[in-house]
Amino acid sequence: MKNNHKSMINLGRKVIKTEAQALNDMAERLNGNFDQAVDVLLKIKRKVIVTGVGKSGLIGQKIAATLTSTGTPAFFLHPTDALHGDLGLVRKGDAAIIISKSGETDELYELLSVLKRVGVKIIALLGKLDSPLAGLSDVVLDVSVKEEACPHDLVPTSSTTAALAMGDALAVALLDQRNFSPEDFACFHPGGGLGKKLLLKVSDLMLTGKDVPIVASGSGMKEALIEMTAKRGVTSVVDEKGRLLGIITDGDLKRLLAKTNDIFSLKVDEVIGRNPKTVDQERLAVKAAKMMEDHRVTSLLVVDKEKKPVGIIHLHDIMQAGVL
Repeated sequence: MKNNHKSMINLGRKVIKTEAQALNDMAERLNGNFDQAVDVLLKIKRKVIVTGVGKSGLIGQKIAATLTSTGTPAFFLHPTDALHGDLGLVRKGDAAIIISKSGETDELYELLSVLKRVGVKIIALLGKLDSPLAGLSDVVLDVSVKEEACPHDLVPTSSTTAALAMGDALAVALLDQRNFSPEDFACFHPGGGLGKKLLLKVSDLMLTGKDVPIVASGSGMKEALIEMTAKRGVTSVVDEKGRLLGIITDGDLKRLLAKTNDIFSLKVDEVIGRNPKTVDQERLAVKAAKMMEDHRVTSLLVVDKEKKPVGIIHLHDIMQAGVL
């Protein structure tokens, strides 16, 4: 067994670069057929059937899953299963995406002949454009590659990467044309970390009521310090109508102590930072976290339409919820 780590690293780099070059080449070849394929998929009234054999079939399963999760209902149908009863899932008004490197797969040719008779629109992702499958297809997308990434130019590597990328390109183009929003995406991904990122709002994680740090304008710094100590090192300052005037943080206190030891002689109005960053309670928690990162803070006040503090959200709580 070979044990040359440097040669393995070089081989790994060569594989990745070969596949990357295949994608760059395919991107340069992309033409009006891509527009046609997107148009076909936008106009269908039913579902998208994705099919392929072997490694192409595995890529097809991923493409079907990506389409479904981004607003284009799709399912994978193995050609053999289709020809032995599962064609009952197919109806006129469907579209099919077939994937084949050679364009000569017998099972796919037989299946496409049937799909054409049913009235299914065929989009083919082919590695060989002058092939029998190309002749049966309504739209052909070129996913050919100069070489596979394996040393013998045999194992499907560059070719499967190209087909997968073309499937992703179709899914994203459809997503864009349908104005598919993050909220739409969240409806299809309610579970796990992704669901939390897309579903949890500031209102789900913020502290409210007595847990919101608030002192009134005109209060002394002693009162502010008590509030800050009890409530994670920050307090808001509000006017007589409860509207936000500013905020005092641990950082403000440290800077103040560097200037004077007599902080208790000061009023909060002399210390507060004006125009603090705030967030709406309907905003996604992950967006609030991004605001904290951008502004280098660990908490944000949540205010209503009248600029009254109704909550506070901390980075720690967002992380604990699994959003980050």
